[in-house]
Parts: sequence; structure tokens; C-alpha cells
Amino acid sequence: MNKEESKKDDVRIGFFICHCGVNISSTVNVADVRDHVSKLPNVVVSQDYKFMCSDPGQDLIKNAIKTNKLNRVVVAACSPLMHELTFRNACEKAGLNKFLFQMANIREHCSWVHDNKDEATLKAKSHASAAVSRVALQSPLEVDRVKINKDTLIIGAGIAGIQAALEIADSGNNVFLVEKEPSIGGKMALFDKTFPTLDCSACILTPKMVSAGHRENIKLFSWAEVVSVSGFLGNFKVKIKKKARYVDTEKCTGCGQCWSHCPASRFPTRRQIILENDILINEKK
Repeated sequence: MNKEESKKDDVRIGFFICHCGVNISSTVNVADVRDHVSKLPNVVVSQDYKFMCSDPGQDLIKNAIKTNKLNRVVVAACSPLMHELTFRNACEKAGLNKFLFQMANIREHCSWVHDNKDEATLKAKSHASAAVSRVALQSPLEVDRVKINKDTLIIGAGIAGIQAALEIADSGNNVFLVEKEPSIGGKMALFDKTFPTLDCSACILTPKMVSAGHRENIKLFSWAEVVSVSGFLGNFKVKIKKKARYVDTEKCTGCGQCWSHCPASRFPTRRQIILENDILINEKK
């Protein structure tokens, strides 16, 4: 027998299904699912209880882990968003690695979306079987603390991006604000008034634009685009492509005098070409 086969033989799974009062049991035949799972490979314990998330329900899991030497646990109940942490903590208190736990959502995915009890029960069996098969392959993990880079990248410097950058900067963290256009402001900068108060959009936006430009912990990359993002949570690497401006931004005052003498301005813009084509089409009609 090789190591992989011996590991599979050592897997001892405990399965617990919750009635959730009548939320599950009214549509799913809980006893039928319990008996079905009890016959699956590596399942040592298969039990049901009225409220698995209650203290007695958690004690049921803890006692089963210790008594039957379980090294995997599956709970078929409600959404993991509600009680996955509850059951993980229960496993951990019983001496089992909390990452050797798997949860099957048979309330939102089965009982609450079906009227036919036979179909809901069949689907619950499928969910439970899948969870049992998956937990047998899981490995114990350990939680570790690592240093992360708290700097934030915001792509798009419209009103939403600017406001987010200002709030993050106020919290004391660095922000990299990337905008593909030459100026920040986005679509709101093109509006005259805002709905529903009909306030002047520039009166709202301009102070925020100025504030974003003055903050020391906001690094602005306008006329630039994100080329690639790699890494993982807390340690991302981002490559930003800055387009050529042909202007020294350190000396530019924004007077606009260079624009009238720029050779590039003599060529028609994409918008001008579209307008001219529309005019020609209309004239032909």
C-alpha cells in the first residue's frame, strides 16, 4: 500500500445535517439525506439535529470528533456566510484543524428554491455527497501573519475614484490614482448641472480635483493606463504605462499657449473626422 492509499484509508468523516427548524426539513427529507451520506466512503458518523448552530448542536460535533476520532467534518445547513465560522471554531475547539471542515448549503440552494420535496431532497443529497468528496481531499492549513503593502491603487479618476482616493488618503494610507485621460474629473467634468439638485457640477468636482492634486499621499498618474497586474492580496505588482505628453510637466503652467503652435493640433481629431463623415452622409441624403 503506497502513502496516498494509506492517507485515503485514514480519512474519517463526520456528517451532520441541520433541520434549521422547518426551514430545511419542511422541503428536504433530512433523514433520507442522513442515511444516504452514511453509506458513502470514509463517512464514520452521519447525524441530524434540529439546530446545528446552537450550543447543543456544536457540542454534538465536538463530542463526535473526540469519540470517533474524526479528522474531517461536513455540515449540511444554511449559507456558509452565516455559520461557516461557527462550525470551524467548533472543530478547532475539539482539536481538529478548522480547514478540514466543509459546509453544504442545502437551505438557500435546495429547500428555499424548490417546492417539490423529492427534487429538493435529491439535490440536497448531491450537495452533501459533493461536500463529503471534497473534504476528503482537503489538507490542514495554518493561519499566518505576514506584512502587507497598504498602498491602494485606484483605476479611474472620475468623481468616484477621486472621492475614494481622498477618503483613503485621509486614513493615512498612500494612494496611486490612475486616469487614462489627460485630466482627472471623468464624465462629471463634462456636465453643467447634477441631478436632482441641479447644482453646478464644476462647483462640486473642482475642489475635489484640486484637493487630490495637493495631497502628498496621493500619487496621480494621468494620461496613463494599467498594463498588467500580478501578485496576490497585500502584495500586488502593477505595471503602469505613461503616455508621452511632449510637455515638461514640471514647467507647464496650463496656459494652453503651446497648443496653438503644436504640429499635432493641425491634424483632425477622431471626433472631427466622425462629424465630417456625418455631414457628408447627410448631404448625400
